[in-house]
Parts: sequence; structure tokens; C-alpha cells
Amino acid sequence: MPRIALATAVAARTLDEDMPPLLHALHAAGIDAEARAWDDPSVSWQRHDLVLLRSTWDYTSRYAEFIGWCERIAGVTRLLNPLEVVRWNTDKRYLAQLEALDIPIVPSDFAMPGDDAGTILSEFLPAHPDAAEIVVKPTIGAGSRDARRHRRDAHAAMRAHVEHLLAAGRSVLLQPYLPAVDAAGETALIYFDGQFSHAIRKGPLLLPDADATRALFAAEHIQPRTPGADERALADRVIAALPDMVDATYPLAYARVDLIRADDGTPCVLELELAEPSVFLDHDPAAAERFAAVLRRRIG
Repeated sequence: MPRIALATAVAARTLDEDMPPLLHALHAAGIDAEARAWDDPSVSWQRHDLVLLRSTWDYTSRYAEFIGWCERIAGVTRLLNPLEVVRWNTDKRYLAQLEALDIPIVPSDFAMPGDDAGTILSEFLPAHPDAAEIVVKPTIGAGSRDARRHRRDAHAAMRAHVEHLLAAGRSVLLQPYLPAVDAAGETALIYFDGQFSHAIRKGPLLLPDADATRALFAAEHIQPRTPGADERALADRVIAALPDMVDATYPLAYARVDLIRADDGTPCVLELELAEPSVFLDHDPAAAERFAAVLRRRIG
């Protein structure tokens, strides 16, 4: 019987809502599947035909350790998504590569450790004169942790946030907050094996002037959604562009494209999730079976 390990984190075991339906679907497909914490030293990963990244959501505070673990796994069995994709996608500076391919993104600037926070903000704010609020978050982050939404005139708080991240050796992403997300939320489109599977609507995660979440991820309000034709077209374009950005074997087993609408109503990419995203299996009755079938084919 083929064996698959679903990599999670101890703190995420009871929070990963995708895990129960995916385990059930894998078992029904004749696969010996189990959820194991990625940092559990007792696991013999090489005994599995495939290791699937699912809810390793504590990796952002232990990034070097996590990437080292991924390297070791890729050396003894098959890691999905592939190591090259994980390295590339876990740092949001990939957004610049999407923009270079003329794919519309939420306008994004980056600050690196060693940069001066005051200088960065003095350049960023005039470049976005119509932005009433600014989002500041680490380029390596998940679940909205260490992300905040600042009023434009909250200079001291915004600068302190940037300085705090830079002082910790973390790169910073700055974006204007697009107000359409408050009414329409985000649309996440999920793809298995390069094919569109289903989509959900996610309500706004960042509240004005609120502290960054201390939980593993910010609370989410999810419901199924049929994406607009323009959203589907943009997400399809992003999936098709992946080979131009990162060297890997395609199609990827799973991918999630998160979109929001710009001020003119057109969709743009907020994030591209290829490492450990929730894929919201409980919001489509056949999604778990589709995902399990893709994984079964990956084993051969």
C-alpha cells in the first residue's frame, strides 16, 4: 500500500480543517496516509512514498530550520510541492516577478534588513498618494502574523512596525490597503494538477489599527464562491506563468491564487500560495477526492 505523510505542526493539529477530509479521501483511495509534525525527530520520512506539505504553519519563526528540513526530505523521498517551489514561494518578493510579467498585483514595495525605515516610508507614501491605509508585513510570513493595517497618518506606529521587523533580520512588504476588500473580501481560487477545482470568499483579515495576531493565524470567515470570469482568467494566467518564474516540474499538485479588486474594480494578485496553503476542502463536496486522485497519480 502506498504511503503518504501529511506534514503539519503540533500547534496546527486541531486547526487544519483540510486534514480530516483529505485523510478520509486518501484512505478511501487505498493510500496509507498519516499526519505527522514536520519537526518530529521520530518520523522516518524516507519510509513514505510522498511527503505533502499541509499545515506547517509555525515555520515562519524557524525558517532556516524548516527549509533545511525540506532539503532533507527532498533528498530521501518526494516532497510536494517541490523544494524549489517552496523556497521561492515562501518569500513574498516573488510578487515582483509576477509584476515583471505584467500580471496585475497589489502594488508592492520591499525593505531589506539594513534599510532605513524612515527613508523607505518617505519614498513609499508619496508614491501612493491616494492610499488612506498602508499594510506592513514580513515577506516571510503566514496567517497574517506580524501584519498590520496602519492609517496613513500613523507615521510613528508604521515606522516602529517596519523598524521592528528589520531589526529582527526580516524583509518587509509594504502595500496600499485596497478598500474594496472590506466589502468584497478576497477570492481564493484553488487548483489541483494545474486545473481549477473550486473557489472561496475570505472576509477581510486586517482590522484598522489592530495589533498583529498572536495566534498561529488570524481568524478567517470563509464561504464558497463562484469566481468572476475576470478573476478566473487572471488566476489561470498566473498558473500558466509559473514555469517562467521558478524551475520545477509542472503542473504543481496544488496551488492557490488569492485575488482582490483594485480601486478600478479589476482583480489583482494579493498572494500566490504554493507551499502550505489551506485549500478549503470542506467548501466543495468533491474537492478532497480530486486532491486525493492527484496525489495517487503522483505516487504512480
